[in-house]
Amino acid sequence: MGRGKIVIRRIDNSTSRQVTFSKRRNGLLKKAKELSILCDAEVGLIIFSSTGRFYDFASTSMKSVIDRYNKLKEEHYTLLNPNSEIKFWQREAASLRQQLQYLQEYHRQLLGEELSGLSIKDLQNLENQLEMSLKGVRMKKEQIMTEEIEELNLKGNMIQQENIELHKKINLVREENAQLQKKVYGPGGPSEVNRISHIANGINIEYDLHAPINLELSQPLNQKNNAPNVMKLG
Repeated sequence: MGRGKIVIRRIDNSTSRQVTFSKRRNGLLKKAKELSILCDAEVGLIIFSSTGRFYDFASTSMKSVIDRYNKLKEEHYTLLNPNSEIKFWQREAASLRQQLQYLQEYHRQLLGEELSGLSIKDLQNLENQLEMSLKGVRMKKEQIMTEEIEELNLKGNMIQQENIELHKKINLVREENAQLQKKVYGPGGPSEVNRISHIANGINIEYDLHAPINLELSQPLNQKNNAPNVMKLG
């Protein structure tokens, strides 16, 4: 059988009341700790027993939790009143203007302007800040250049590997061409096949089949030489 429903009311027996308080207190503290860790929440818990004993838990510090609570509570009640809300936003605007002015002055000081009002200590702090900033810029620059060099080296290795593969393919094609020439022309090669021998009137004449042939046109004969002889009869 399941557990019966517990009636939420004051426990009359002091012993049972103390035991229940200890169990529920430990469970409540455990849940508060788990909530702060799992949800990254700022938790503050305060418990006073019936005997006047004090128990607390804070994820950061109890003072910061209470100060934050009081500030937010004051802002909440301030926003409920129109006049107070106007004053609240006026204070916020003044605070933002002050922060903006400070940032503008600090930016001009980083550029080397308006340094007359700074002391030796302020100038030294500014110099240290600039050196740290310059160091960070140089480190970032070196990192980018190193990455680019590594990328270029990788591309160079890939191109070199492609060139090697192309040379292998070219050599393979040359070997295949040489084998085809041997099959077609025989072991003597094409130079011996292209030349044939011709015997005419007992003279051995050799000529190359692939040698260029020059043709010349002969001049036409004179008309007088070509005219037929006419015989005169007496």
